[in-house]
Order: sequence, then C-alpha cells, then structure tokens
Amino acid sequence: MKKILLIAGIAAAAGLLGSCNKMLNEKPYSVLTADFYKTSQGVNAALDASYAGMRTVWGCEDYFSLTTPGTDEFKRGNDGNNVFMTYDPGLLASDGKFKAQWNNIYTYINTCNAVIEFGPSAPGLADNIRKKAIAEARFLRANYYFVLVQFWGDVTLTQSFISSPLTSASRDPLAKVYEAIIKDLKDAIPDLPPGPKGIDFGRANALAAKHVLARVYLTRAGSKAAQGTDYRDAATYATDAISTASGQGVNLLPDFGSIFTEGNEANAEVLWSVQHTASLAYNGSPQQDNRTPDNMLVHLFVPQYEKVDGMTRNIRDGRPYIRCVPTKWLTDTVFAERVNDTRFNKSFQTVWFCNNASSIPKWPNPLPPGAPAGAVAGGPKMKLGDTCIYMPQGKRSSAQIAAAPYTLMPSDKYSIKMSPAISKYVDTKRSDMNAPSIRPIIAYRLAETYLIAAEALMQSGRTGEAVQYINAIRERAAYPTGDKTKMTVTAADLNINFILDERSRELAGENIRWLDLARTGKLAERIRAHNDDDSRVNFKEPKHLLRPIPQDQIDATTTGTPYPQNPGWIQ
Repeated sequence: MKKILLIAGIAAAAGLLGSCNKMLNEKPYSVLTADFYKTSQGVNAALDASYAGMRTVWGCEDYFSLTTPGTDEFKRGNDGNNVFMTYDPGLLASDGKFKAQWNNIYTYINTCNAVIEFGPSAPGLADNIRKKAIAEARFLRANYYFVLVQFWGDVTLTQSFISSPLTSASRDPLAKVYEAIIKDLKDAIPDLPPGPKGIDFGRANALAAKHVLARVYLTRAGSKAAQGTDYRDAATYATDAISTASGQGVNLLPDFGSIFTEGNEANAEVLWSVQHTASLAYNGSPQQDNRTPDNMLVHLFVPQYEKVDGMTRNIRDGRPYIRCVPTKWLTDTVFAERVNDTRFNKSFQTVWFCNNASSIPKWPNPLPPGAPAGAVAGGPKMKLGDTCIYMPQGKRSSAQIAAAPYTLMPSDKYSIKMSPAISKYVDTKRSDMNAPSIRPIIAYRLAETYLIAAEALMQSGRTGEAVQYINAIRERAAYPTGDKTKMTVTAADLNINFILDERSRELAGENIRWLDLARTGKLAERIRAHNDDDSRVNFKEPKHLLRPIPQDQIDATTTGTPYPQNPGWIQ
C-alpha cells in the first residue's frame, strides 16, 4: 500500500460558532466526512477542529523541543533528548518530533481549508456567522503555515480541501507561502471581532491577527523571501495594534508577574491563547506519549528537586521532567540586573520549601562556622515548610554553603539536574502528579507587540521612534519596587543584540527563542557564544538553520518528482 502524503482526517472538534463571555466551549465529535463539511454543522465542526489542532502545537513537548532548548537561553537538561537538543550528528530526519509537528499541522490546515472552501455555500448559516467562521479559519491557517515556514522554509502549499490520499507533492517557494499567509491574515481582519473583549476566550480576533501579521513581516524580512517593505509593514501593523489595543480592553498589565498568575490567563494583556482542558477526549491521558495535545509545559522545565534532602515530589512543584535548564548566560548576564528589573524572580522558581519530614538534613558535628543561632549538632537543619533549597545569583563560598540552614546552590553550582525552573506554567489544579496542565497557553500578548514594533522601527531606520516601545516594557519591569528611571534606555543603546536580550528578559521560556534567533541570523553566533553544552560544537551551517523535512514525508512521495530535503540533511 502506498503511504499517504497528507492526512485528511480530523480527530476532534470543539464548541459552536456563537460568541459570548466565556471560555471556548468544547465537545468532541467523531471523524467527519467531506460531505459533512458542506453542511452548516460540518463547517462548525471543521472550524472547531481547526482550533483544537492548535493544542498539538502550543503546549506539547514536540513544539517546545523545536523552539526552546538548543538556544542561547536554554540547554539540555538531565533528562532532555541529547541527540535532539544538542544538534548531535545522530539527529535524523526520521526523528518523531519532526514528523509529529509536520503531520499534525497539515491535518489541521486541511480542516481550515474545509471551512474556507465550503463555508461560503453551506446552507443555514447567518451571513455574519459565515464571514466570521471563514475569517477565523484564515487566521488559524495562517498560523499553521507560519509555523511550517519558520522551521522548514519551502513547504507544500495546499489551499483546497483534500478528501483522498495523495502520493505526489512538491515544495512551493517560500515567497509564495508567505504571500498566502499574509493574504489570509489581511482577508481575515475585517471579519474578525476587533479584539478579545466580548468573545469566547481563545477565539481569533483582529488585534491578534495584526500582531501575527507584524511578526510575519518581521520574520520574512530576515529570510530569502524578504521584501524591501517588510520592516516598514511590520512596524505599521504592530504600532496600529498597540494604538487601538486599549479601545478593545487590551493593555500592558502594571505587574509583569501577574501575566502568568495561575487563574489569570484571561488577563488584559493576552491577545490570543490556546485552550487546554481536563477532557481526555482532547488532551489524551497522563499515560499516553508526549505527542498528545496535552499542555506539558508544566513539567518540562522542572529540575530534580525531589532528590534533595527534605523534598519529595508534589503537585505544586511539578513532576521533574527536566528537559532543559537555563544557560548561565541567561541567569547571570541577561538577568544580571535584579534590583530594578523584577522579571527574573517573576519568571523563575529559585526557592523550594521543605515537604518531606523523613529526609530533613541534619547539622554535622561539629557545627560549621557561621551556622545560625539555634543550630544543634545532629539536629535538623529545618522544619516542614521552611526553605529547603535556595538558588541565588552569583557565587558563595564553601563556608557559606556549609553554614546555610538549607541546600544553598548559587549560580556557579547550577547543573543539568538542578537549576532555576520557569514558573510561568505552574498548575496546582492538576488531578495528580503525572497529569498534564489544563491551563491555557498564552500564545500572543501585547508586550511582544511592543517588542516587534521596536525592532521593526529600528530596522527601518527609525530608532528614535523605536525606543519608546522598548522603554514601555522595561519601565513596567520595575514594578513595584524598582526605579523605572534606571530601566530607561536611549536610541543609542538599541541594536539587534540588545533587542534579542530584551526579548529574553520578557519572553524567556515562551516557545519562541529558536525562531527569534533563526529569523535574525543569530542562531549559530549566539549558540556558540552563550550555550555551554555540545550544541556549540555540533551546530553546523547551513544544516541546522532549518529543520529536516520528515523522512516519512519524503518516503510518502512515491509518484512524480521526489520530495526535496533541506540542505545538509541526509536524503
């Protein structure tokens, strides 16, 4: 039997097309047929399935692995995939992470195509509902294709519904795919709700589309498909989104720390988010592999805290997958300033509290010099609820470490087993230790729109205009105890490396770093300068500037011209 090229089926759908002030409602459907898509119910189901497919991108381990480790910010953790995360020569196009993302994305592009193709003629839909549905599908399709081009460059562009397996395909030029992405977003904007206010949390809206469009232009500007107006267009859409955001109830929150507060995911800074749910019909189960549409980010940054005396695994601190750890450059250089810039302590967990009475460490005999008053040789160093692990910045002497009434691990002692953990995805409401998170994933937020505007303006030669957007983000970072005047920079301070550093301070761990470094041409340079594992040796150009076309895709092209592989990867 010939292998199919593109998967045409869908496995899940969610909700109805109506809008109200609640989270996107979800209920599963069975696998649907092409004829069903031509009905109003089928259009509804196809659109909802297109939303559901975003869970196979935002939150799953595959997308995390493609965007977060192997950069200047994060390196492989103790249980991370060494071959994948360090660009090891053993990394092959047959790796399942490439296949999973590629297949999932094309599956849901096809459901978007169903809405766009059959929506105009499906009976029984009110005109406003019909237009909105098609606009939402265009927004989602643009997002799916944007993921594809950033990882793989030239890809197959399909804009018609595929109802039967194919065995031939070609790669369309990057420029053509970008044109399709931009057209989808521009066509969607007039028929989308103007902002996230007043619609189901997680629905597409025009502000989010403008944000994505600005990011698309910014990314294309650094690609082989670049157009001379890309930076200008990126600035136009980003500044337009910012200037109209407050009228749609979207603003920078006063406190950076509240953006990712558990239970506050529908806050005023969020432009668009991807919903997750406790329903096993959507999210799989804790026993399934990591390619289910679970929100796994709650686990992936967690270190082996349970192996420290006085600690045991618990839901609040998470299951220690420890797929990656921050680089020393990120903790000690990018976040060197922690007095006026509060973002490190609001992004990372550096303290764990004792929760295991059976393993509380004891003071040695004799007591070390500098031991706190009340310390007793042979007595416990702490009690339940006290600080058990503390991971401060900088160095501490051996004497200071020995005298601490907890496990003191300064940054020169961080390791691939124990390092600060991203705290943006903590979920204390999970049913058990192994369960994935049910929190929504914030995909786009207004702070990044400011950073896009600043970068695009700077690259357009308008640095004097750019600095206000950087300073808005930096001044906010001083809240509540810092001096925001000391966070202010001037136009002379701005260059692409400064902006990339600022994006790290604001967006660390938010599934975007590899994409940022790739689009700016800084991937190789900054890995070699700031990542201290084997990535700096293994990274090869041009091979690792794009991800390999999945081997299954190449093998599935059994008729016509063979499907081309990206440079440097084994055909």
